[in-house]
Amino acid sequence: MLFRAAVEKARKHPGLVPQVFFICLGMSGAFVYLLRLAKGPHVTWNKTQNPEPWNQMDPTYQYKFMAITTDYKNLKKEGPDF
Repeated sequence: MLFRAAVEKARKHPGLVPQVFFICLGMSGAFVYLLRLAKGPHVTWNKTQNPEPWNQMDPTYQYKFMAITTDYKNLKKEGPDF
């Protein structure tokens, strides 16, 4: 029912088709990016098991895709082990 109404609107106003397409493409891209961020190692969803997972990561773990000036292999861990 809703799809049929959308097709009829698209026939009356064909200029809206690319606009709706790119809006849906942008929204889906934002949703995928949000899911990617939510699955990162610095995000915790279970606070009872491991409330601070970033403390157990290796100090050479590279958080960014590309670091221009930082050499992560020679980086020493700062702070105590919990």
